[in-house]
Amino acid sequence: MTRSATQEPAVETPPTSTKRGGTRANALADRLEQGAHALATLASTLTDTEWQTRLPHDGRKIGVVVHHVASMYSLEMQLAQGLADGTPMTGVTWDVVHDVNAKHAVEFDAVSKDTAIALLLSNSADAAAAIRALTDGQLDSAAPVSLNSDAPLTCQFFIEDHAMRHSFHHLARIRAALGR
Repeated sequence: MTRSATQEPAVETPPTSTKRGGTRANALADRLEQGAHALATLASTLTDTEWQTRLPHDGRKIGVVVHHVASMYSLEMQLAQGLADGTPMTGVTWDVVHDVNAKHAVEFDAVSKDTAIALLLSNSADAAAAIRALTDGQLDSAAPVSLNSDAPLTCQFFIEDHAMRHSFHHLARIRAALGR
């Protein structure tokens, strides 16, 4: 079968037999995996030139951004697990986030496509497993979040707004930059 130039090659879909959490936790984890899988699928189709393209209004290379998403899953889940336990999130500000992102962009400026995609798939699977381990009570747990003006946010909201949304956000920006 011949595929068109715009059709993306398949990236292996994560197995779903490892689901342990409740319905809500599994749904969140599934959505996180869906976003990571979509980003990995697009990334696998990029030419070397596209991989090195800088995103408008961001300045980072597309490859760096794919690696960035992959790298942030563990930190985002660590913060979410703190909220699940009722621990306030302190010291996390947008200035800190921008500093971390800038340092990451320098450190991983030459990241390869294979390395970034492998990390994206591995770390998203780990994040999904961590989400599936959460109970409904933990998802409902709320504590002040410094990143959001100390608003008391639930663990579920934080997961949806950060770990789950992250790949979709950058996927949309990459598609827009490439006209795909």
